[in-house]
Amino acid sequence: MKKMTIFGIVLVVAIVSIMAFAIIFPESHNKSDDSLVVSIWAYGGEPSSLNPLDGWNLEQEPLIQSTLFKRNHDMDLVNDLAEGYSVGNDGKTYIVNIKNGVKFHDGSNLTSEDVAFTYNKAISSKKVTPDLSSLNETTAINNTTVQFVLNQPDSTFLSKLTILGIVPKESYNNETYATHPIGSGPFKFVQWDKGQQIILEKNDDYYGKKPNFKKLTIVYLQGEAALASASKGEVDIAEIPAELANRTINNMRIQHYSSVDPRGIALPTVPNNSKKSNGVAIGNNVTANLAIRKALNYGINREEIIKGVFYGYGTKTYDGVSTLLPWSNPDTSIKDGDINKSIEILNENGWKDTDGDGVVEKDGLKAEFDLVYLASDSQRQAMAVTVSEQAKKFGIKINPQGKSWNEMSNFKYSNGVILGYGSRDPGELKLDYYSKLAGESNIVSYSNPTVDKHIDSAIGAKNEKDSYSEWKSVLWDGSTGISPQGDSPWVWIACKDYVYAVRNNLDISSGTATVPVHGGDLFGNIYDWMRI
Repeated sequence: MKKMTIFGIVLVVAIVSIMAFAIIFPESHNKSDDSLVVSIWAYGGEPSSLNPLDGWNLEQEPLIQSTLFKRNHDMDLVNDLAEGYSVGNDGKTYIVNIKNGVKFHDGSNLTSEDVAFTYNKAISSKKVTPDLSSLNETTAINNTTVQFVLNQPDSTFLSKLTILGIVPKESYNNETYATHPIGSGPFKFVQWDKGQQIILEKNDDYYGKKPNFKKLTIVYLQGEAALASASKGEVDIAEIPAELANRTINNMRIQHYSSVDPRGIALPTVPNNSKKSNGVAIGNNVTANLAIRKALNYGINREEIIKGVFYGYGTKTYDGVSTLLPWSNPDTSIKDGDINKSIEILNENGWKDTDGDGVVEKDGLKAEFDLVYLASDSQRQAMAVTVSEQAKKFGIKINPQGKSWNEMSNFKYSNGVILGYGSRDPGELKLDYYSKLAGESNIVSYSNPTVDKHIDSAIGAKNEKDSYSEWKSVLWDGSTGISPQGDSPWVWIACKDYVYAVRNNLDISSGTATVPVHGGDLFGNIYDWMRI
């Protein structure tokens, strides 16, 4: 009896293990040409919600939901749900016409009432990342016409309309939608096995170009696990860390995409003499000194960091704006890794090592501060350590400190902090550098009246293209700006590449790939993917 019992237990365990494997990789042994298994978004991990109003795939292809507009491969604005738009003479009224006959996945009609509901809900919820502060109200004029009324002209407003997925007004339930979403996008939600996978199926009623695949399974594997799964043929695409890109994977190739997703170090620009309403400290006495920030910008060797930390999969940035974006400014480029210049900047501003400990000081204050990074991100950890080693060479002591996201919220306003964002919306520059947002989205509490004027002029421009010259001036206008030559509120390092292992029999159409934002956007052209 005892032997039989042990055998039975072993048999049950084996069966459960096989079933679990089948759940995680349901097609690993029966993969069909019209089905995809993808391990992606590994950086952010599994989502907590599939609700756009909670942040699901903002600035990325939402798959389940539709947006009004999209950005194509060339960064041009193209229609999605929208048929066209017009702007009132005052620059504060936008009329958007949407497609007629579009249906949600449950068969109900999508009308302008659903669009108005989604945006009004977003304004009131204050959860989503699109900056809708310029939007007062959205109104359905008729079934296919929606009106957006702004409180001020905003040249970036159309960019906001590329971000938010539309949800159904009639059936929307804030408690259940996050796990059972209904949209009008190219894929329908089927099931979510938390901790394992999300399964989607093709929407045959989709109004746009339909994907070539009937089923899409998304699994969440990271690092070596993602690579191992790719090597076993269990997934068609695996997002992998740059350090694993030199591995040979049977029947797969490596594809990587330059992005607009920068990594940099935010440096508080004010002294530590105030607190937020919740008691969180603001400011840092060391980084508040412009000479410290400038010395770091000129002394840090970005090329060395890209080679050693990003394994070559990255592009230098001095201002946090990728050269892929039309408002990038080549005049912010400097010669970095210049230790002598950093020492010169420090000495000229009274920072000297008078006690021989290798750290410069001024008025009794040592040039020393903590650099906070996300502890679970090995790349950011390596970046923090490398920067601290480089800074030693010109007399600045940096102490890397790994924290959780929750912990970082208590430290990011008063310490150096490694962050990234990456947006196709130029309005991101307002969030990061506008003085009225100091101590909020402007975490470094940066304030420059001239930069504020450039931001105001950019926002008030007739359209987005007309705003580009002002956004470039925010970076550097020849006299001031946020670049290393200017106020240096950040030490921007590099825009990371997104690296994928892709099955050799799968063409993901690199020629139409959308520009990757923070978190990537590999699915942005999934309509063009095909087996070869």
